Amino acid sequence: MEYEEAKQKIVEGLQKKQKVKSKFYFNDLAKILDEKPRVAKKLINQMITDGVLEYWSSGSTSMYGLKGAGKQAGAEHEEASDKE
Repeated sequence: MEYEEAKQKIVEGLQKKQKVKSKFYFNDLAKILDEKPRVAKKLINQMITDGVLEYWSSGSTSMYGLKGAGKQAGAEHEEASDKE
């Protein structure tokens, strides 16, 4: 699968589900891509590097979401502005 095609599938897939949740497990993204985990991991990592997706970890759980989406992103920006 080409990177641009994968990026389009992920962005469209996550935007459709964004009203329900903003963070997704790796397996959710691999399912959207319909790829094996090794191929999906390379594509997802490239999207993180390019700023399309962001990685989030609670320490025990790793999740991914569209860059700047969800409550966590808003809270992080608020904290940053409070410190200034």
